[in-house]
Amino acid sequence: MKNQYIIPIFVPHLGCPNDCTFCNQHKISGEEKNTTKEDVKKIIEYYLENFKDKNSKVEVAFFGGSFTGIDPELQEELLSTVYEYIKKKKVNSIRISTRPDYINKEVLKKLKKYKVKTIELGVQSTNDYILERCKRGHKFSDVKKASKMIRWYGFKLGHQMMVGLPESTELDELNTAKDLAKLKPKMIRIYPVLVIKGTELEKEYNQGRYEPLTVEQAVERCKELCYFFGKKKIDIIRIGLQNTETISDPTKEKSEVVAGPYHDTFRSLVESSIYYDTILKKIKKINAKVKEVEIRVNPRNTSNVVGYKRENISKLKELYDVDVVLKVDEKCPIEKIDVKVTKKYQDFLDDE
Repeated sequence: MKNQYIIPIFVPHLGCPNDCTFCNQHKISGEEKNTTKEDVKKIIEYYLENFKDKNSKVEVAFFGGSFTGIDPELQEELLSTVYEYIKKKKVNSIRISTRPDYINKEVLKKLKKYKVKTIELGVQSTNDYILERCKRGHKFSDVKKASKMIRWYGFKLGHQMMVGLPESTELDELNTAKDLAKLKPKMIRIYPVLVIKGTELEKEYNQGRYEPLTVEQAVERCKELCYFFGKKKIDIIRIGLQNTETISDPTKEKSEVVAGPYHDTFRSLVESSIYYDTILKKIKKINAKVKEVEIRVNPRNTSNVVGYKRENISKLKELYDVDVVLKVDEKCPIEKIDVKVTKKYQDFLDDE
């Protein structure tokens, strides 16, 4: 199977009819100006020149705004610019991100014409009260209708959801995941809510009307969603906003993040927590006090098994008095770990 490269092109806030309380797309995308066809050409050429594997598949992805809501002429201009690279076999496909209420038959026919392959819908929640609370401007019924149409026309369907929205609970988010799974997306993005400068949510935060999740809370909620989507065989392609110069540590001068569960390796925190649960579960299956375990892991997953700042290793030692011997093995399948108990507490006493 060939690798796939993504060429990201941001169209900040173009086509979006309203301002959600949590949103400032110019800050989130790191782009302050609108995108032109000349920008698209420059971005594509830059990425094509720097891709190492020239035989890999290439997809141009329009992120940041509601693509199908932008001016039809500009929409055609941007799509046709990419389509020229598709005809030259330099690019394989196009991916777009949009709102569920900006999908209809005419829109889908146009996207099909320009070889758009994947359509991601910004859902955020399937709870109509929470959607209204955030001034999202659409309902879950719009999500269901758009999702079914997208799949019927043969596109790959993606969904984007958020955790920590105003008045949203862990149960609300799990229910959102269940609702989305029924619509059969191929992929999902999960975004913990960050309080961004210049948003209505920042005002609510400053007034004490909104309390963001802590990093620990966001990790736990995202972890449960990962378990759920994993069982449903739905690919999780992102957890947490992309780090940019403005979406960065709130203590940094140029950061636009006011508060919330920001971490520069947020997905790694979630995955590390999942691995920790897996290791602990295997240890607890042993009907004896475990003193030492050997963990065999693929080198690509070493950091997740060890944890951020070796947190997993430290917790096993501090909470359960278990020592870990890590064995890095390239033959070990990716995303699989082999946990072997090498010493029980009784063995340790016998050695004494």
